[in-house]
Amino acid sequence: MDWSTIAGYEELVSTERILSLVQAGATLILGFVVARLAARGIGKALQKRVNPQHTMLAKRLSFYGVMGLVLISFLGQLGVDLSVLLGAAGILTIAIGFASQTSASNLVSGLFLMAEQPFVVDDWIQIDDVVGTVLAIDLLAVRIRLFDNTMVRIPNESIIKSRLTNLTRFPIRRADINVGVAYKEDVDRVKTILFELADRHPLVLDDPKPQFFFDGYGDSALDLRLCVWTAKENIVDVRNAIRLEIKKTFDREGIEIPFPHRSLYTGSVTDPFPVHVVGSDRKGRE
Repeated sequence: MDWSTIAGYEELVSTERILSLVQAGATLILGFVVARLAARGIGKALQKRVNPQHTMLAKRLSFYGVMGLVLISFLGQLGVDLSVLLGAAGILTIAIGFASQTSASNLVSGLFLMAEQPFVVDDWIQIDDVVGTVLAIDLLAVRIRLFDNTMVRIPNESIIKSRLTNLTRFPIRRADINVGVAYKEDVDRVKTILFELADRHPLVLDDPKPQFFFDGYGDSALDLRLCVWTAKENIVDVRNAIRLEIKKTFDREGIEIPFPHRSLYTGSVTDPFPVHVVGSDRKGRE
């Protein structure tokens, strides 16, 4: 037996193995770079044509699609039998399908959300008691950033079954400012002051015009409401500014904003209730 020939063959096999490993590693690295570039290029191409949610989905599908092909090539260069892996993947897929019925429901719900588009990325939405900005619309869940900069993940199935409010669907919104004044105040005068206050605010729109409503007689005040229109991005600033200006203006004009209180009245023909200040009587006797 020629040991030198065997040693040379082993050396050759070892060299080929190292080269195949290097080639496979280079394929994986280069494929990752290509996948990133492809996703970025598709994102730029679709950025001005479709909404951000579809752009994000297209970028992810292109990235994972390219990476799937790269992984197949990587495993082939390593000498892995792909037919065995495909068979195992099929069995695993069936097992996962039985075990992930909830995920399948979320997936179908996600497709309905993407088709209906009740909201898109960057919209302000309210789902039950959750209010925030949409960060991402994935196939299984929606991620929302709350206004305190925390993140909430809501499964798509829950969103489909819940009442959803899109706070920024339309370009303008109406800000309702409720205010109560004392029963002694002149409502027409208060109405005029509120309209003048709305006209002076630079972010309040002239069209649609501000509106005034007399909502009713409250327990301690006349319930009034001023409604003004503004751009959707200014709704919070306008609501806060109008409320502060109402307080300052009412204080300056001597208009009372009453706090809740109770008055006991027994009729015009009856005597008033007698009142004793018990603490004062005791102090006098002492």
